Amino acid sequence: MKLPQRLQEALSRLASALEQLEAAGERRAIADRVRADLEDELAVMQDDRARLAVELDGSLARTRALALANDDARLAVERASASVRAVLAAAQREEEA
Repeated sequence: MKLPQRLQEALSRLASALEQLEAAGERRAIADRVRADLEDELAVMQDDRARLAVELDGSLARTRALALANDDARLAVERASASVRAVLAAAQREEEA
């Protein structure tokens, strides 16, 4: 049984529209998967950034502590050196006297 021409054209347009709708759905599903992957990657990067910020803060604190310890050690060496020079100078004066 042959369908009237107008009905055949309408069914053809409907089939075409359904194919386009199906293709759009597939594109949307792909885009959603890509977006989810990107969101996961962003979350990992944000976690890494937070971890690195904590590590950087710790490193900066250790650097400050080491700088203070270095200053303390330098001052102690300078005092010890001054004491040694004073003792040597006193010993030299005693020998000369």
